[in-house]
Amino acid sequence: MSEELILTTLPLAVGPWQTLDPFLFCVHHLDHFPEGDEDMAPDRKHLRGRNIGMDFAGKDGWNMYHGDRHPGFPQHPHRGFETITIVRRGFIDHSDSLGAAARFGEGDVQWMTAGKGVVHSEMFPLLEQDEPNTLELFQIWLNLPREDKLTDPYFTMLWDESIPLEHFEDEAGKKVQLRVITGALGDVRGPTPPPNSWASRDEAHVAIWSLVLEPGATWKIPAGPDDANRVLYFFEGAQMKIAGKRVDAGTAVQVKPDAEIEIINGDKQGELLMLQGRPINEPVAQHGPFVMNTSAEIRQAMLEYQQTQFGGWPWDAHAPVHPREKGRFAIHADGREEHMSK
Repeated sequence: MSEELILTTLPLAVGPWQTLDPFLFCVHHLDHFPEGDEDMAPDRKHLRGRNIGMDFAGKDGWNMYHGDRHPGFPQHPHRGFETITIVRRGFIDHSDSLGAAARFGEGDVQWMTAGKGVVHSEMFPLLEQDEPNTLELFQIWLNLPREDKLTDPYFTMLWDESIPLEHFEDEAGKKVQLRVITGALGDVRGPTPPPNSWASRDEAHVAIWSLVLEPGATWKIPAGPDDANRVLYFFEGAQMKIAGKRVDAGTAVQVKPDAEIEIINGDKQGELLMLQGRPINEPVAQHGPFVMNTSAEIRQAMLEYQQTQFGGWPWDAHAPVHPREKGRFAIHADGREEHMSK
């Protein structure tokens, strides 16, 4: 039975995980940042021995990435796809060429359609001065079909409060939690994706769910559409049985999408991320932050970025960090503001 329901398994890489069309990229960041100084940055003593500007070595359990004073990713361009950033712990400060800005975290999700071109920065403020600042996030890249690759950029926030969290108990009383970030689980639907997203089309069957199972818990993923790719990323725990096959943590499992899949967790809390979607089935040409259909379109994207900077950079710094007291907020390109309670 498991051989029929499990199509393939792959070990999860240390860096980006392998994904299937329509997804391009998925990476899980877990950084145990130290306490922050008065500038919400690591004390300079923590920067010794790091390759500042390209720090991915995991020294002391965290990275500066491309940041020089604050950890994170200073201004950089994207074209032709979408970024979906799911923050499980900690906070991110976003700024972009549309004039949008945000601080989000602790369950929030940012969804950005790069479309014809956007420049943004993603910096990690160390808000706590007396304790560590752990940051855990997923960043997922979702492709756009040819007809939408040059759509207008779009930025939206899916606040934690708006994302359905479903609770289940199995016959033994073991608990399971499931967050519907996008897609539908029965009558429960996740927040609305951006208007020109592949995920905004019902026939694309895009679903992003995160699943937490208590030790020994059992849950069945309902059967879905037969024309989608469905992959379960088992990133936290010890062992599980998926469709009757024992699987160790650190494994991606591609399953038959139109079959009910039983998951039986082992003796440690287990966590899964599910990515599902109907393939776009178009050629993919990628060069760094640009994803188009042909190499000529990649060259054109690079030329346009050099000439226009995709509208320019309206911020005073290349890696803006918002004031400490801002809390969770978003300022959209049209000037609309959102301020969250926690």
